[in-house]
Amino acid sequence: MIHRTLEYIISPLLGSNKAIIIMGARQVGKSTLLNQMFGSTKDVLWMNGDDTDIQALFKDISSTRLKALIGNNKYVIIDEAQRIPDIGLRLKLITDQIPGVQVIATGSSSFELASKINEPLTGRKREFKMFPLTFAEMAKSTNLLDELRMIPHRMVYGYYPEVVCAPGNEKPILKELADSYLYKDILTLDSINKPDKLSRLVKALALQIGSQVSYNEIGNMIGLDSKTVERYVDILEKSYIVFRLGSFSRNIRNELKASRKIYFWDLGIRNAAIGNMAQIESRTDVGELWENYAIAERMKLNAYRGSFAQSWFWRTQQQKEIDYIEEEDGRLKAFEFKWNERKANVKCPEAFSTAYPGSEFKVITPQNIEEFIQTD
Repeated sequence: MIHRTLEYIISPLLGSNKAIIIMGARQVGKSTLLNQMFGSTKDVLWMNGDDTDIQALFKDISSTRLKALIGNNKYVIIDEAQRIPDIGLRLKLITDQIPGVQVIATGSSSFELASKINEPLTGRKREFKMFPLTFAEMAKSTNLLDELRMIPHRMVYGYYPEVVCAPGNEKPILKELADSYLYKDILTLDSINKPDKLSRLVKALALQIGSQVSYNEIGNMIGLDSKTVERYVDILEKSYIVFRLGSFSRNIRNELKASRKIYFWDLGIRNAAIGNMAQIESRTDVGELWENYAIAERMKLNAYRGSFAQSWFWRTQQQKEIDYIEEEDGRLKAFEFKWNERKANVKCPEAFSTAYPGSEFKVITPQNIEEFIQTD
């Protein structure tokens, strides 16, 4: 059994008067997590927002009916809660009107669920993000040495739980994930009226990991205007498929100030999008994969440990660049990522160290990656 980090974060909150909201892409393990935590608990009412009868049940339901429905259960678990109309008001009704009952709701679309719960549940909820499996979770499940050896495999097939737990069947599982599950919620949105363009956008972004992204250039490639590209990217980000890094700029006049890079939360999904499952040894994009892998794992780590760290990349008009910048508690750290140890002898750009004295600089390779992506 692979224990998820969120289990240890959420468990102390059980029995409180706060609703617990868990958001993350489909198939990252939200339901499995709750089954591990509550599978042997009898006083739990389970519901799935994908079921049409559950959606109908919650329509205009009263607190009296809810009390009768919940009965003596102490917990109400609602999977895919974003599918239920006015779910925020329904969760508020339970939290406010039925003492001793705690709601745990999951959602795969932050743009839908967050908009429905934020105002009704203000001050009444704790919200968490869940990602595909992490290096740290796998290292605890097996051991550190084994997971370090598996990194090249993870850079091809990623960390989705079903993929990790089915060695030898990664390709068909990833195809099913990419074709059937990944866009399930996105394509129900009225604002997505060109699904073929969305797929082409995902492929274009997959081919540009580690590079600065121009919405205008991508729009010209796939036949969309830049505003639509930006809106689609925002939706992909809120669906936990990609995330953006902006450019860091404070002191130097020629620093890039309005640029961005886009990475994938899971490299298996990225590689499936471009149809390239070749092994690391034969790939020309290994440097970009390594950069994406390290940054995504760092971002997962920061999210789970409740860090206030802010993240960027840095580049000047003279092409001086640092892959990843992080600031936390007033400390500025800079990181370069090199898959090839022989190329790891690089120094911090003088323009950066001069402009930001006291900042730290480190090169991250497969030989020291565990320092960067796990807490202990």
